[in-house]
Amino acid sequence: MPRLHGHHAARRAQGNRQQLRRRIALEAARLISEHGLRDYHRAKLRAAERLGIRDDQALPHNDEIESALREHQRLFFGNSQIEALQARRLAAREAMRFLQRFEPRLVGAVLEGTADQHSAVCLHLFSDTPGEVEQFLSEHGIRYELRERRLRMDRERNLTIEVLQFIADDIAFDLSVLPRDGLRQAPLDRTRPRAMQRASLGALEALLRAHPAAPM
Repeated sequence: MPRLHGHHAARRAQGNRQQLRRRIALEAARLISEHGLRDYHRAKLRAAERLGIRDDQALPHNDEIESALREHQRLFFGNSQIEALQARRLAAREAMRFLQRFEPRLVGAVLEGTADQHSAVCLHLFSDTPGEVEQFLSEHGIRYELRERRLRMDRERNLTIEVLQFIADDIAFDLSVLPRDGLRQAPLDRTRPRAMQRASLGALEALLRAHPAAPM
């Protein structure tokens, strides 16, 4: 009997932890969707803190947060999220045509289908000439802010890159400039243990034709 009792206790503990994971995932999704918090790790830590949950084993995986985010968007934002996503995909298409000399690739929430009114259009551009993208934007009268970002290229190698940010037609743009050989290998995804999803202009146009505002 003691062994049977211990088995039931373990199952109850597992069930309770799953409920906690679900609660944290839903709260993290709310923080992401309503407050523009885009870092899944920060979102789940803040959600756990807000809920008073201090069990690290109850922290949900990033795919659980993304699933909760899609659910939250469907329930509470519906058409407005779909419209925000569509607007950003169309803006991405125009930007990629404009920046075609840098072989742009679309990444992030706009590609994955979870973009909302807080989301920037995130593009990877490729150039081996320092300052080339900056000069191109300046020549076209686009004022930008310059940042740096570290990308994980693999488990052992990080790459510090230049990031240019600006707003056009009330939509934020985030342009990461990678060396040309970055076309061959996508950086690691920030939220999943895999290479980042990227789409060329042709792939984005095919996505818009097939599913005008649906997630991938």
